Amino acid sequence: MLRFNILGGLEVRHDGVDFAPTAPKVRAVLALLLLRANQTVSQDAIFHWLWGDRPPRSAATTTQTYIYQLRNLFERVGATGPSGQLLLTRPAGYRLSVREDQLDATVFARLCREGDSLLDQGRAAEAVQVLRRALSMWRGSVLDDVSVGAWASAEVTHLTELQMRALELRIEADARLGRHRELITELRALVAVHPLNEWLHAYLISSLNRCGRRAEALSAYQSLRQTLADELGLEPTPELQDLQRQVLNGADARLLVPAG
Repeated sequence: MLRFNILGGLEVRHDGVDFAPTAPKVRAVLALLLLRANQTVSQDAIFHWLWGDRPPRSAATTTQTYIYQLRNLFERVGATGPSGQLLLTRPAGYRLSVREDQLDATVFARLCREGDSLLDQGRAAEAVQVLRRALSMWRGSVLDDVSVGAWASAEVTHLTELQMRALELRIEADARLGRHRELITELRALVAVHPLNEWLHAYLISSLNRCGRRAEALSAYQSLRQTLADELGLEPTPELQDLQRQVLNGADARLLVPAG
């Protein structure tokens, strides 16, 4: 079965071989169709994606050539979609019709939902396994070897935010399993990359405190407070301020894990 991967570089894999087109604009058209899989993508959207506000007079003909090359690629490997043909022509444009298990982004989204549901059911150990599997699908940033323009920013942002959500759910699941010591190193690295993410800081403070490293927990809070003041002129949220008070008061550590 043909599989498409966009959670990293663009891949079109069949029997373990990558058949992704090499021509930059053909790759760009395929990338847009995959970001909007099972939706009709208008010709105008493709024109803007490829040439911005100045499409050439030959834009329609050139786009048809790119679509023809993609169809040849799919036919060469014997690929079909849910209803037969994989790449369909519609009155308003083109539609790439793929099954859920053919596109890594849709498989990732399904695993995220499963992990979230398992965590809601109190099945943290199973949630960790599912969410780790989901996160392992990422090989880099979305379509990191394709020039992605503003037209796709919403789709790319959605996937990136879903990746962060999956990571937060997995951290919460690990915390529920009492793996605070193991989380500390990871959380320190994450807050260095995402210094304004108060959720990550809250889990770092909580994990440090749960491991008896109270002074470090308070230092982590002060570091966040200083960053927020310098960057945004803000104080930490009331929830984080309450977390600090609980650390100062030596409150029962079980109260310190913030809600995800």
